[in-house]
Amino acid sequence: MIVAGEASGDIYGADLAREAFKIDPDIHFFGIGGARMREAGVETLVDSADMAVVGLVEVLKHFNVISNAFLKLKKILLDDHPDLLILIDYPGFNLRLAKIARKAGVRVLYYISPQIWAWRQGRVKKIARLVDHMAVILPFEAPFYERAGVPVSFVGHPMLDMVNVNMDRSQAAASFGLDPARKIVGLFPGSRKNELERLLPVIIGAAVQLKSRFPDIQFALPLASTLNAAAIAPQLAEAGLDVTITRDRIHDLIRACDAVISVSGTVTLEIALVGTPMVIIYKLSPLTYQLAKRLVKVPNIGLCNIVAGETVVRELIQDEANTKNIAAEIGTILTDAGYDGTIRHKLAQVRSRLGCGGASRNVARLIFTLMRNQ
Repeated sequence: MIVAGEASGDIYGADLAREAFKIDPDIHFFGIGGARMREAGVETLVDSADMAVVGLVEVLKHFNVISNAFLKLKKILLDDHPDLLILIDYPGFNLRLAKIARKAGVRVLYYISPQIWAWRQGRVKKIARLVDHMAVILPFEAPFYERAGVPVSFVGHPMLDMVNVNMDRSQAAASFGLDPARKIVGLFPGSRKNELERLLPVIIGAAVQLKSRFPDIQFALPLASTLNAAAIAPQLAEAGLDVTITRDRIHDLIRACDAVISVSGTVTLEIALVGTPMVIIYKLSPLTYQLAKRLVKVPNIGLCNIVAGETVVRELIQDEANTKNIAAEIGTILTDAGYDGTIRHKLAQVRSRLGCGGASRNVARLIFTLMRNQ
């Protein structure tokens, strides 16, 4: 059984499944995932598009969907006893499922650690009780779990193998029908429906301001597998924006861009690995934000900044994530060559901190080791 509740987990889960099939073509994966995992051969009982929400208030709104998914997987764990449960991030749901697996005598491999080093570090004790092995993708996570007595392997970051762009900016721009001679800004609104509702209007507003300042500017937007184009088309039309929308080749699209407006999440690391300057934005419901502010123990929210150990790209959080601030930051990147160059130089150093690649292959090997050692 494999559980990936969000778009990034769907990508990692698909790559992991492919590597596992190379080792044993007869292995059967089933559980929660999206289009990419289905394409890789995973039987998805629940679509991750229905599960991808963040924040206390947002989870409550989707309680019935999430609860029904949990009960479905719980019954399978208790009745059918799969050989292994693989959990990918999504801790609120997955740690509860790990408890059921423990009761059923099913071993648990947790791939992509919850960010417990950032907030609620006490959860490591719970993980120690419920998880047989952690497969972590950030180098500083392994010592954190070792100190707590949790079996752990640093497998490298899967994005190192996935982010591989062979085109220069001009070639990449032309491949999307964009004019390399004009500035290109990426609009990355995220993969969760509630992110889209909260942040897309702000991103569009910033794009309108940028269009006013740079009349020749072009915009491009990658649509996550969990989202539907119909959800954004009316807002773009109402704003009078001409935006190139694509579902595929996100890394080539990032290379085509001069700058990116991105929500916080895994995608910020993808953008960093390609080397394109960005501004990171993040908004939660007021209640969720007030709770998070009291719990979070790290100075940055952007993964690229966390890995770098400093604020390489600007983060605009909550009320600061407004059209004026976003447009101003992107404007500076587009017009200040020194500022743009400094960001690009520091982003280039992020890759060296993430290991040597091969993460999915390393985790696939762990799967069979854990099943052999039952």
